[in-house]
Amino acid sequence: MLVEFTVLFSVYFIAKAHHPDAFRAGPDRLLTTAGVAITLLLLASGYCMVKAIEVIRVNRHRAAALWVLAAIVLGLGYPAVKFFEINYYIADGIVGRAGIFYGTYYYLTLNHLVHVGWGLMGLIFVAMRSAMGKYNAGNYSGLEAAAMYWHTTDILWLVIFQLFYVLR
Repeated sequence: MLVEFTVLFSVYFIAKAHHPDAFRAGPDRLLTTAGVAITLLLLASGYCMVKAIEVIRVNRHRAAALWVLAAIVLGLGYPAVKFFEINYYIADGIVGRAGIFYGTYYYLTLNHLVHVGWGLMGLIFVAMRSAMGKYNAGNYSGLEAAAMYWHTTDILWLVIFQLFYVLR
């Protein structure tokens, strides 16, 4: 995933180097509120995964499952916000063909959304395993791996958020 996003970020920087005016003006039409909402949802969801790891380390299976469930619910807020955000953009004429900035924006953010979808499926899997008591203080590597993947999607979003919504 990191190699893939390195390539995607390279596309961003190459496009920005060749079209600086488009990248300077592009963020003005984006909904910063949507970007902030997604950021808060993903960070809160990541916090829930930290708590899930914390409680499984003391064999609290039910609490771990509930924390993972909370991470899932918060994580589902991201595709929901993105759905409304994209519908707003389409209605406003901001589509992939609207210019290099928006094409790059959709390329990176929708690719990230795919990875979030995979992460949510992984979280559902570990939530079920947590609820069944499959993890304990001595064996929670699957839960930890899902948390690491989820945190990686958080970190990638923090970079994407800065590149598209904040930096000019």
